[in-house]
Amino acid sequence: MLRLYLCLGLILSPSLSFASQIERACLRADRPSATVSLCGCIQSAADVTLSSADQRKAARFFKDPHRAQEIQQSDRARDEAFWIRYRSFTATAERACS
Repeated sequence: MLRLYLCLGLILSPSLSFASQIERACLRADRPSATVSLCGCIQSAADVTLSSADQRKAARFFKDPHRAQEIQQSDRARDEAFWIRYRSFTATAERACS
């Protein structure tokens, strides 16, 4: 059911105009479990939960995981707000792509 909502979100989402930043970062991460199908699913979750700017920021985590930890531990309101959105994205991706 969640996959259906993701697909509908993609069809109706204006965010389709930006590139598959998360998907490309996922595939470049060179992890054995990073298949085209899995990375595409993760991108679909990103498309319905994150803005283009948030996707750019999150895509960097694949190359520099320590940056995610820095943002998570930051006291800046902007980073805290991003982290809430990012956790929503990861929860959505975990449910839809597992």
